[in-house]
Amino acid sequence: MEALRLVLYVLHMIAMVAIVLSPFVAALGRTTQVWAARVQLLIGLLLVGVLEMQDASLNHTKIGVKLLVALAVVACAEIANARARRGESHRPLMLAAAGLTVVNALVAFLW
Repeated sequence: MEALRLVLYVLHMIAMVAIVLSPFVAALGRTTQVWAARVQLLIGLLLVGVLEMQDASLNHTKIGVKLLVALAVVACAEIANARARRGESHRPLMLAAAGLTVVNALVAFLW
């Protein structure tokens, strides 16, 4: 179970890097950010599930805050993607998704 948790954690961090770098690296683009946000949310839920199965002591308030921020990241990425397909300005929402991802990482490490 510990190996699964570590694999999920590494994938979670890779998705975080993709979300944060997407607005700044032209090769990544908005679709990378959308999929990375979706994957990071799913993997985060799986990580909580794995920890619950191990009877780990979890701070459910912290997990709830992180879930809300993660949902905001996914929402910003999805809206940015939809706006880009319509030819509208999407960069501010991509930057918001990247910034919220950094906020989520800070919540994880400083709470």
